[in-house]
Amino acid sequence: MNKVEIQPFLDNAQFNKFHKKVLFWTAFIIIFDGYDLGIYGTVLPILMKEWHLTPVQAGSLASYGLFGMMFGALIFGTLAARTGLKKAIICCILLFSVFTVLCGFANSPTTFAIFRFIAGLGIGGVMPNVVALMSEYAPKNIRNTLVTTMFSGYAIGGILSVLMGMFLIPNFGWQAVFYVGLLPIILLPLIIKDLPESLSFLVKKGKTDEAQGVLVKLDPQFVPQKDNALVIAQTEINNSSLADLFKNNRLMSTLMFWIAFFMCLLVIYGVSSWLSKLIMTKPEYKDNLSLGLTFLLVYHTGAVFGAILGGRLGDKFDVRKTVIIFFIIATIVIALLGYTSSFLLYVLMFLAGATTSGNQIIMNTLVAQYYPALLRPVGFGWALGVGRVGAIIGPILGGVLVGWKLPFEQNFFAFSLAAAIAAFAIFLVRIENKKE
Repeated sequence: MNKVEIQPFLDNAQFNKFHKKVLFWTAFIIIFDGYDLGIYGTVLPILMKEWHLTPVQAGSLASYGLFGMMFGALIFGTLAARTGLKKAIICCILLFSVFTVLCGFANSPTTFAIFRFIAGLGIGGVMPNVVALMSEYAPKNIRNTLVTTMFSGYAIGGILSVLMGMFLIPNFGWQAVFYVGLLPIILLPLIIKDLPESLSFLVKKGKTDEAQGVLVKLDPQFVPQKDNALVIAQTEINNSSLADLFKNNRLMSTLMFWIAFFMCLLVIYGVSSWLSKLIMTKPEYKDNLSLGLTFLLVYHTGAVFGAILGGRLGDKFDVRKTVIIFFIIATIVIALLGYTSSFLLYVLMFLAGATTSGNQIIMNTLVAQYYPALLRPVGFGWALGVGRVGAIIGPILGGVLVGWKLPFEQNFFAFSLAAAIAAFAIFLVRIENKKE
């Protein structure tokens, strides 16, 4: 019997058509997670008028979807260890696509909140699984670049939500931006056809023939044989439970990741949900929805730039140091948002997007690479699930700040502090013990 270790195939594979399909479809799925991030901030000013919502009520309404994302990340991140990544991803796509469309038919805040919560289960659940899949199949020498490129779809989705809002809302009403969520269902047969199952999962379940078929796609020179025994790292075989996140010197790092995710997502969702509304409170920009959406567009564009740049820096230098530096820049930039206007404000918005939303993407790759393959969906799912608590608090905090009617510049101080705490948390992560 020939023993074949699969990790060298994954690490040393040449980037080919197989990788391109995985990258394309995982990025496509992530785009719709980012689309949902931006969509509420796009329709927020209109919903507040139409449904007569106070700032606190509007912030709370945003949080129902985020509650769903939190539970989705925890449930589907853990469930994938038993069902496989592919089945979990398909289930999540069906959930978030159907109920995002239904949000467009909501005629009251209560109905809207219910649909957003259920859609959030799928949106939150799909991310840890597509991250685990892309991280597993990305060749080692370009892993950070590929994963962050995939995750740039998150920011592209935010940009898409603003562009769709600018075009669809004036012509078809706010409901139309939610109907775009039908696209993943239309393309689901192609996703099922092209997206592979986790190779580690196939080996663990004894599906040798299917696993060898994947190895051929990774390396056309590989010859499947009946007497091949595919082997995964012994330390990974049973490490797929929540308790394993705290073993082998992972306790401190796991907790620090949770804190960093909490703070970063608080900033992202707080700023994204309220940015256009906050801009419209400045006397020179008062009630200018188009300008508010333009600033939001600049913010999301910065996120794409930050993600791609951070991925390249991570491959060339060090991912952890890149994340820390980006958070430090974010702390300064966000604090300065309220003190500038005109062109400089556009620059700061761009940098804020690059070092918060873009940095979250870089941090995702850091977490995904920290844990072994079979533990990756659980580790990332729980980090994201805890982080979603921050995402829930972010819009509520923004609503409270707007309700207090503080001077414009003071609205951003709380988010600046959160970025500083995230930087310190990643500083305490013990990367040197990531391998068992």
